[in-house]
Amino acid sequence: MKPRVSLQDSALRNGNFSLRIVPVRSEDVGLYEAQVKYRTEVHSCHVELGVITVTLSPPSPVIESELLSMSCNSSHRASLVETCWFHKEHLGPTSRTFCSSSGTLSIFHPAMSDAGSWRCQLRYSDKEIISATFNLRILGFDGPTNPVVYAAAGSAVD
Repeated sequence: MKPRVSLQDSALRNGNFSLRIVPVRSEDVGLYEAQVKYRTEVHSCHVELGVITVTLSPPSPVIESELLSMSCNSSHRASLVETCWFHKEHLGPTSRTFCSSSGTLSIFHPAMSDAGSWRCQLRYSDKEIISATFNLRILGFDGPTNPVVYAAAGSAVD
């Protein structure tokens, strides 16, 4: 897994033997064991890593007005009950939520307003709720609503 894996050597002295994986890939799913030997003592812990995959079709950045499909899947073994998509959750009236029994959300004519933070939340039959957040980039024109722009003579205008 090198060079994606690292240990924080300075944190080891304080008892923190965390493993850092950047970026996480689907094949990293599984059970990890950490073992620390100190003098005659051996301490170990087990951590299971699950991975959520968010897939865009077409891949990001998305071109404005082209059909966009977003899917969200995880390595969790229980049956998927519901997938919810949250867009700009904490921004007041512009926030939107979409829920369905499948993991796919289609946006037929994506606009610049669809760009930004999206979170998919997966709810499973064993009551487990898993979520992932990603930033959707859209290429398009986000200009003035009025096509007439005034500029002073002799100045610059964009």
